Amino acid sequence: MKKTILMVLCICISASVFSQKMSKDKNLIISSVEKHKEELIKISDSIWALAETAFDENESSRILADYAEKNGMTVTRGVADIPTAFTATYGSGSPVISILGEFDALPGISQKASPIKEPFKEGAAGHGCGHNMFGTASLGSAIAIKELMDAGKIKGTVKFLGTPAEEKYFAKVWMVKAGLWDDVDVNISWHPGAGIEADVQSGLSLIDFVVEFYGQAAHASMDPWNGRSASDALELYTTGINYYREHILPSSRIHYHIQDGGQVVNVVPDYAKLWVRVRDPKRSKMLPTYERVKAMAEGAAIMANVDYKISLVSGIYETLVNRSGGEIMQNNLELLGPITYTEEETVFGKAIQKATGKPEVGFDGTVHPLRETLENPGGGSTDVGDVSWNVPNINLSVSVAPTGTPWHSWAVVACGGMSIGHKGMIHASKAMGMTMLDLFQNPKLVTKVKEEFKTRKGDEVYEPMIDGPPPLNGE
Repeated sequence: MKKTILMVLCICISASVFSQKMSKDKNLIISSVEKHKEELIKISDSIWALAETAFDENESSRILADYAEKNGMTVTRGVADIPTAFTATYGSGSPVISILGEFDALPGISQKASPIKEPFKEGAAGHGCGHNMFGTASLGSAIAIKELMDAGKIKGTVKFLGTPAEEKYFAKVWMVKAGLWDDVDVNISWHPGAGIEADVQSGLSLIDFVVEFYGQAAHASMDPWNGRSASDALELYTTGINYYREHILPSSRIHYHIQDGGQVVNVVPDYAKLWVRVRDPKRSKMLPTYERVKAMAEGAAIMANVDYKISLVSGIYETLVNRSGGEIMQNNLELLGPITYTEEETVFGKAIQKATGKPEVGFDGTVHPLRETLENPGGGSTDVGDVSWNVPNINLSVSVAPTGTPWHSWAVVACGGMSIGHKGMIHASKAMGMTMLDLFQNPKLVTKVKEEFKTRKGDEVYEPMIDGPPPLNGE
C-alpha cells in the first residue's frame, strides 16, 4: 500500500514539474501552431505539388509571403536582387530573432504520395529534401511568436527569411552579402530528417565552379587532324580528378557532372563543359584542394591543345555550431516529447523501406539526446553555414520519413506529401516557436548564445565565396 502511494506521489510530482517547465506561454505557442495547422498543411502540400526548382520558386515564394502578409507581418519581396527571396517581419526593437524558410525542390524526382516509385509528373522535380515543409514550419512558428507579441507576452522583433535556391546556387550567400542578418541577434533553422534532435553537428564547406573547354571542330573521320577536341580535354581533366582522389584528405570530396561532351559522333567536338564541386568539413582545408583542381584544368587544356575557362558558381562555409543554442532547443524537444505514428503510417513507412532495400523497422520518432559535436561529421552542405558565420544559429532536425530513407530521393518526396511529413512539420514548428520564446523572454540566454558564437568564430573574417550577381538565368 505504501509503495502504491509512493508511486502515485512520484507521478504527481513528475507531472507537476513537467507542467512548470511547459509554461503557459509555451502552451500558447503550441495552441497557435495547432490553430494554423490545417492552413500550414495546405501550404506545404501546395508547395509540394508545385515542386519549383532553384530561383524559379515563384508560386511557392508567393504562397508563403502572402500567408505571412495575411497574418499581419510586414513583407518585403525580391530582397538581395532575388525575385523569390523575401522577408516577413513583425514587432520592433531587441532582441531580433530570425528564422529561415527554404522552399526549392530537386530536379527529376517527381513522386506521388505513394510507397512505391510512381512519378507525380514524369521527369519533373520533387521535394526530396522536404523543403515544402521547411519554409512552412518556420513561418508557422514566426506567426506564433507574432501572436504572443500581440497578446503582450513578449517584446522584440521576429524576422522570417524566405530563402530560395538552397539545392543548387545557395541564395543565402547573396542574402548575407545584402546585410539581411546584420540586425539579427540569433537565427533559428531546421531541416527535415529521419530523427528528432537539436542539431549540433557542422556540415561540409564547398565550392562550385564550371569548367569549359574550347577547341576546333572537324570531321571525325575525313580530317580529324584538323580538329582540336574539347571532349579530349574534358576526359583528360576528369581522369586527372579521379587519380587525384587518392591523395586528398579522407574528409574531402570531389564531384563532377558532365553537362556537354559533344553532340554527335562524327564531329570532333569544339566545346565541352562540366560542373565541378569540392567539399571538406573545414573551408581552410577545402580551398587548397580547389586550387589544385583548378590548376588541373589548365593541364588538361595544354594536353588537348585547347582553350579553357573557369567560372565560379557559388561557395559556402561549413556550419558554425552553437551548443548553447542547442541546449535550449533540446529542452524544448524534451518538453514536446516523441512523435507517434498510426498503424497506417507505419505500414506506409515500412513499404518505403522495403522499396528502397532498407530494414523494415518503421520510424524513429523519439527525441535523441544532445550529441557530442564531431570534428569531421561528414554528410552534406548547406548555405545555412554562411548565416551561421554572421549570426549565432540554432538548428533542429525532425523526423519526416522512416529510418534509413535515402535522402534526395522519391521516398522522401512521398512522405512529404502526406501525414507522415505533416506530423514532423508541425512538431518542428512548435519546437522552434518555443525556442524563440525562450530567447525573447530571457536576455541571458541570448547573451550566452552570442558569447559562444564569438568564441567559436575567433579571428575568422567571413568572406563570401561568390563572384557577381545571383545566377538567375541558370548559368
